[in-house]
Formats: sequence, C-alpha cells, structure tokens
Amino acid sequence: MNDYLFHAGEATVLAAEGQFTDAMPEILIGRTSGPVGQAFANMMAQTKGHTAMFAIRACNQLVRPATIIVPKVTLKDVANIDLFGGVVQSATADAVVDCLIEGTIPKALANELCIISLVWIDPRCAKDPNLDKKDMYRTNYEATKLAIRRALNNEPSVEELIANRHSIKHDMDDWS
Repeated sequence: MNDYLFHAGEATVLAAEGQFTDAMPEILIGRTSGPVGQAFANMMAQTKGHTAMFAIRACNQLVRPATIIVPKVTLKDVANIDLFGGVVQSATADAVVDCLIEGTIPKALANELCIISLVWIDPRCAKDPNLDKKDMYRTNYEATKLAIRRALNNEPSVEELIANRHSIKHDMDDWS
C-alpha cells in the first residue's frame, strides 16, 4: 500500500541535437503533513540562494498538488530567470496536471500532497541565440512526468539497482 509519505524520483530527457536543453528534475512528493510538506514550507521562507517559485499554469492557476520548483544553480541574470519562470515553470505545471489527468497522481489526494522539483537550466541556454524553447518545454515536461511516475512507483527498484550494479556506469564521470 502506498502511504504517500515520502517518495523521491528523478529523470533525464536529452535535448534535441545542437541544444543545451537537457532536463533533469529531481522530485520529492509526499503528504503536506509529512516530511515533504515540512521541507516545502521551509522552502517558502528561504531568502538567500536558489530562488523557488510555485508551478502555475497561468496567473491564478496554481497546480495541485502544490508544486514548488527550485533551480539546482543560483540564477544570476534576467535571461535565466525568465527561462525558469517561463518555459520551465510552464512545462512543470503542465506535467503535474497531466499526471492528475492520467491517474499517476490520485485526484483524491491532490490537496493532501505537495511536490518539490529541483530543476536544471544549463547556463548556456540563456546565451544561445538559437535556443529552441519548444525543446526546452518538451524535455522539462517529459522528464517531470517521468520523475513523478518513478517517484510514486519507487523506481528503480532495489532489485533493479542490485542487478545492474556492475553493468551501468555514471554518465558524467564513472570512478567505479
């Protein structure tokens, strides 16, 4: 039985050729009355460091479960803040609502759960004159849906992790 107390998930969706729009959200989802809810509330009071904001579909359209998005790096310029509060926020919000529509997140619990989504914006995106915002939306949307599904299904399983321990290497820099 799923108690929805604390679930973690992540996903990576790669950018189209020539883009820097890879998406790698890391998701916590759980009850507002539990540890995820406490972390969610604490993030609302944060005044230094990474800026956090709610995922909204449009003004006055906060998604349910309430979702806060937090960049994995400090956003230091307007161009990156615009991408975060525009394309990434929109993709995240749409992914959450579609998870409700598709039943990944139970509608009956929409007001009892909350989501924290740590998101990556490659600093090269804001400086790229050929930035494809549609691709940035796509990668963030797909990765957020996948991360939520993985979180709520406890994926990968312990069995999978043990089975592939020596066959899968870290993508960036493997030291094993």
